[in-house]
Amino acid sequence: MNIGIIGSGQVAQTLGGKFADLGHSVTISSRDPGRPKDRGEWGVIPSADEWAAARRAEGADAAAGSFTAAAIAGDVVVNATAGASSLAALRLAGAKHLSGKILIDLANPLDFSRGMPPSLTVCNTDSLGEQIQAAFPHTKVVKTLNTVNVNVMIDPAQLGAETDLFVAGNDTDAKAWVTEHVLREWLGWPRVFDLGDITAARATEMYMPLWLRLWGAAGTGALNIKVVAAQP
Repeated sequence: MNIGIIGSGQVAQTLGGKFADLGHSVTISSRDPGRPKDRGEWGVIPSADEWAAARRAEGADAAAGSFTAAAIAGDVVVNATAGASSLAALRLAGAKHLSGKILIDLANPLDFSRGMPPSLTVCNTDSLGEQIQAAFPHTKVVKTLNTVNVNVMIDPAQLGAETDLFVAGNDTDAKAWVTEHVLREWLGWPRVFDLGDITAARATEMYMPLWLRLWGAAGTGALNIKVVAAQP
């Protein structure tokens, strides 16, 4: 399958690498595909062009380009940008290129302007997922994967126990397809909770402050939660 990824950071490159390893054609994207991302003490992320070239050298079907190029290339599109810039990046990708397609939104609206821990740019009565769906009404937005870090996204079995992932969106068929193929078949998530329509993105995005506290308490971001409910 052809997968377009809006973004070229660590999440985009790691998730894109997983999809490429599974035999999919992957196009990642950036405002400047030739520019590496310097994260200071966190190191430098290779440019989108460098990532694609390295993957092609390994035999993968990988490309890099503009946001528009990724949106055009993808039968399914993934929003892997930083949440604060997601809407701008998707607008550059172009509504007409996203129309009718599934858009998997895994971004969180984190605001680092006041340092750590970050706050949220939107919460309580709205969410990034809802804002994206409102801005692109002809796109099937599915919110998922935003409650775990990227290494757990692509390898949930590393946790040693089955844990839960959440999915939300207005289009029932799109959610079912993402759940069955992307989450279960490709990424290995056996337990997926459908939380309902896209307004449920408020809950999963507002989980992030707790996730950050759990990371600090556990000493690792390789963590997740399991929902245990009493039987009626």
